[in-house]
Amino acid sequence: MLSRFPELHSSLKGIVSDIARAYWTLIKIMVPATLVVKLLDTLGFTQWLGVALGPVVELLGLPSELGLVWAVTMLTNIYTGMAAFYTLSVGQEYTVAQISILGLLMLVAHSLVIEGAVAKATGVRWRLTLAIRIGSGLFLAAVFSQLFSYLGLLQQPAELLWQPQASEPGWLGWGIAQLKLLAWILVILSSLVVMMRILRWLGVERVLQQLLSPLMRCLTIGKEASNITIVGMLLGLSYGAGLLINEVRSGHINKRDTLLVVCFLGLTHSLIEDTLLILLLGADLSTILWGRLVFAIALITAMGRIWLRTRQQPAPEGA
Repeated sequence: MLSRFPELHSSLKGIVSDIARAYWTLIKIMVPATLVVKLLDTLGFTQWLGVALGPVVELLGLPSELGLVWAVTMLTNIYTGMAAFYTLSVGQEYTVAQISILGLLMLVAHSLVIEGAVAKATGVRWRLTLAIRIGSGLFLAAVFSQLFSYLGLLQQPAELLWQPQASEPGWLGWGIAQLKLLAWILVILSSLVVMMRILRWLGVERVLQQLLSPLMRCLTIGKEASNITIVGMLLGLSYGAGLLINEVRSGHINKRDTLLVVCFLGLTHSLIEDTLLILLLGADLSTILWGRLVFAIALITAMGRIWLRTRQQPAPEGA
């Protein structure tokens, strides 16, 4: 049937190939990284890291036990960090300022093993990923901690609007949850690849590039990365990077833009879902959304312009 329409057949074959290549790349990265995280947690590394982070979060105006929440979040994800917070918050009272500070740490530095491995596949080194995300999280938390303390802002008690669902204990329950996650990633990634092809075919891609041109110009990133930046900001780093890997391998996006996009998405990815999750803990919206976004734009803009000056390169087209 499709042989009668060679162009359609070729397009579908290309779409399936792109989906398979991007998904297999993510599988090869995420499965080993997820197993490493589970083993580290089983061996007690998460508890040790939580104790080590206790004095650090105390300097930010948080109780030392919340160091465990950040440790869990860094090694696993925000959902698991929220579950740890719920357990520790029983009988405790935190201010909106404290939850906002904790929220910044969780939003900027989470899932570092898996997302660091994904970033590495695009060519961004581990040490840069960890330095930017952990360093940025600490910097933002410190700035807002001092601001809230000096001005007496957000000192009212926070209201927890969420409680975790019971999950099956042991490796079996964990394995089932991971398989469900991988299945959803395939569904979402497939939808994104098809959507990107349709947008390109309809000419909407050019419109999106024009709408994002002020931001891309500020970040000194070429317009070719506009769509991937949108995907990563709205949905998550893994999805954005999954598409980015394909674009890099096809030669559509250069090394410099890849590095800047990955670093930017490391700080601002999944703006809708992750922000809503931290709001359920009682955080302040302006702090965890606009504070994070403005900082990310400023940091990546500075990185991009320093790169151009040190390498004596012209700004990319559209930037």
